[in-house]
Amino acid sequence: MRYRCWTTHIGVSRLLGLLIASTLFPAVALAQAQAPPTSSDKTASATQQKTASSKSEPSPADYVGSETCKTCHAEVFNGWEKTAHWQTTLDTKGGPSRQGCEGCHGPGAAHVAGGGDKNKIFVFEQHSAKEINARCLSCHAGGTQHMNALNSLHSRADVSCTSCHSPHHAQTKEFLLVKSQPELCYGCHLQQKPQFEMPFHHRVNEGLLVCSDCHNVHGSVKPKQVRNSSTQDAVCFKCHTDKQGPFVFEHEVVKVDGCQACHLPHGGPNPHMLKVSNVNLLCLQCHTTSSFSNAPGTPSFHNQNTFFQACTLCHVEIHGSNFSSTFFK
Repeated sequence: MRYRCWTTHIGVSRLLGLLIASTLFPAVALAQAQAPPTSSDKTASATQQKTASSKSEPSPADYVGSETCKTCHAEVFNGWEKTAHWQTTLDTKGGPSRQGCEGCHGPGAAHVAGGGDKNKIFVFEQHSAKEINARCLSCHAGGTQHMNALNSLHSRADVSCTSCHSPHHAQTKEFLLVKSQPELCYGCHLQQKPQFEMPFHHRVNEGLLVCSDCHNVHGSVKPKQVRNSSTQDAVCFKCHTDKQGPFVFEHEVVKVDGCQACHLPHGGPNPHMLKVSNVNLLCLQCHTTSSFSNAPGTPSFHNQNTFFQACTLCHVEIHGSNFSSTFFK
């Protein structure tokens, strides 16, 4: 009995000790955390902050100005001063890191002191497409044209900004392109070049429109980087406004699959750039009695054995109608 009481007393004592320790230890730790730093801690922290700031933010003494760059790079400077980028030399609000040559290439004092050492400055040819794009987007990230630049198909394919644009020796005054369109686009998109030479095509080669009229080369939420119209519909409606609507009776395929459901966007051998030569065969791709399509099938009195009449002879408003559910008028 005495042994049992003694062991019980020890168990209660241990329990009380654990409760007191669990209460005191967090308080001690909190007090240590809130204690003012010592002089050595302050010195180490200040040194770390000074080192970090010196690496991330160059001082004004690290910049030499564009006129200094011109002394060695006169030919490059003469081409650059004819572009819109030259205007940055007049903008003093952003500081020297946003002005002139050093706005793109970084501070040049170490480069000059090193006798033109290319490792002391940002040389675009020596960096990856990701690094080049990040540097260009430090100024050009704003606006609707570049909102999806980092996720664009060009960026994911390691195409850099300088692959298409030349800040120093541009061939076009607008957008500083290395070549004019469509030759610039044909340099990579070879499969589209013969499409624009088909009998029926969009007049890109003739100069009536350019590739960037339909595609946002800097990225879009649409497939193939296709642009949207001002009403967020298919970009085709920017020119073909009579097909846009809204209509009382809509041809659902236009809203669901878009114009490409029936048309080849670049060009083809068939009139109106249709996918197939026979209009009836195009319509029958959806309007059948099969269960795979929700489109209404052709009535029994439509004889398809002879193709003397096209569907569009009666269904004249196939893009949409305000008067007829069968697009008769």
